[in-house]
Amino acid sequence: MRERTGVAPVITEPIRLEDDFFQDPHAVYRRLREEGPVAPAVTPWGRRIWLVTRYDEARALLADPRLSKDNKRVAELIGNQITATAQNSPGVSPLAGHMLNSDPPDHTRLRTLVNKAFTARTVARLRPRIEEITDALLDDVAAAGTVDLMEAFAAPLPTTVISELLGVPAEDSHVFRAWMSSLLSGASPEVFQRDATALMEFLNGLIADKRRAPTDDLLSELVHVSERGDRLAESELVPMVFLLLLAGHETTVNLIGNSVLALMENPDQLAALRADLSLLPTAIEEFLRFDGPVDVATLRFTTEPVRAGDTEIPAGEFVMVALLSANRDAERFPGPDRLDVTRQAGGHLAFGHGIHYCVGAPLARLEAEIALGKLLRRFDTIELDGDPGALRWRASTLFRGLEKLPVRVS
Repeated sequence: MRERTGVAPVITEPIRLEDDFFQDPHAVYRRLREEGPVAPAVTPWGRRIWLVTRYDEARALLADPRLSKDNKRVAELIGNQITATAQNSPGVSPLAGHMLNSDPPDHTRLRTLVNKAFTARTVARLRPRIEEITDALLDDVAAAGTVDLMEAFAAPLPTTVISELLGVPAEDSHVFRAWMSSLLSGASPEVFQRDATALMEFLNGLIADKRRAPTDDLLSELVHVSERGDRLAESELVPMVFLLLLAGHETTVNLIGNSVLALMENPDQLAALRADLSLLPTAIEEFLRFDGPVDVATLRFTTEPVRAGDTEIPAGEFVMVALLSANRDAERFPGPDRLDVTRQAGGHLAFGHGIHYCVGAPLARLEAEIALGKLLRRFDTIELDGDPGALRWRASTLFRGLEKLPVRVS
């Protein structure tokens, strides 16, 4: 635990999570960690939250049952907290009614049913197909020479994989990708509602097709899976499929993009990894720690007063845990702002902690290992095409990912 010397400064002015924060959250987190483990903040939607930034407190609160994720109660609290800047908040979408936004015993039941279909063997048997998709995409990258790596490689690889795993028709995979990007990018309430409705209608139709004519895919299994006579209700299926699409591709898109950028910005580490690709599994854990695909974990609220360091968070308050910040806490990871592909980065919080640990983590790790390994074997040169200062990060508190990553390869 961190030794305290004197009294930490009291943070009275809430941190606004706006564009400057999106473009360089690490600078903001570095200051906040020095001041204390938790700080008041305001989200882009105008919601007042408590932002947890230090590793010890983050890990503890991610597993603390006094922090609830009950979707219905969240909706009530949002309604009670409307401010002048939150008037146009989209509120809570029906797509949010999945296991990530539930507490035991509902969460336990839903996770058990999903785990029955989303097994380690299901993920492992995907390796040959992931390798095939990766090779085909890299053929196109090689032919072009200069590409936006996000559009040409990082996005289509996991999108294709999760589409095939769930049984989404290939011709529709780009459509749901566009809808989900819109829902996650801070779109206006009108656009959010339009795209959420369109995605729900699409998923309802897909589920109906699988019920009539099941095929050998995860969605068909989810439609028909049962545990001691239990089954996913119709109202649970659409949010569950939405969550799996999200967990199954969005984390990997950003993990690939962030990892390649980190290597290009640290040529000594790129050279070290090229020299010994057996380091790849260790390096992936370091990429997850150094600049992981998720910035701030999803919304929680206190069911009773909870203490974090010297601060007591009252009951009925929203809490968000900054995973990026916890993973750069020097008390847990010495020299945290230095990329080191040989670092033993176990214990990082990139995929969360506790009962809500990311269900898509094994798939993300497998895809990243294949994608980065093949990318490094295929090209002797991978370098940024343009001014590093021109790179833009997506306007999202949830995901840490680049809008574009222009590269030259040879």
